[in-house]
Amino acid sequence: MPIINPNKLGLVFGVLLGASHLLWAALVASGWAQPLLDFVFWIHFIQPVYLVQPFGVLTALLLIIVTSSTGYIFGFFFGLLWNWFHS
Repeated sequence: MPIINPNKLGLVFGVLLGASHLLWAALVASGWAQPLLDFVFWIHFIQPVYLVQPFGVLTALLLIIVTSSTGYIFGFFFGLLWNWFHS
């Protein structure tokens, strides 16, 4: 098995999580988040009970920073575990 660079894997996970939450923040800012959320619940036979709050720049930045950091940490440790189990 090839060795994985934990730093690169952490960056990939961090970018993926950060980008997905950047997209969510853009949906909230555009006003499309609530209809999308309602639709996703509806197609799963769930009555929507959650309301999307108004967009806030600081909240969006915090969301993206926290999720990117969390993604990096999980990716980094997954890379370390992968190398440990496959060495």
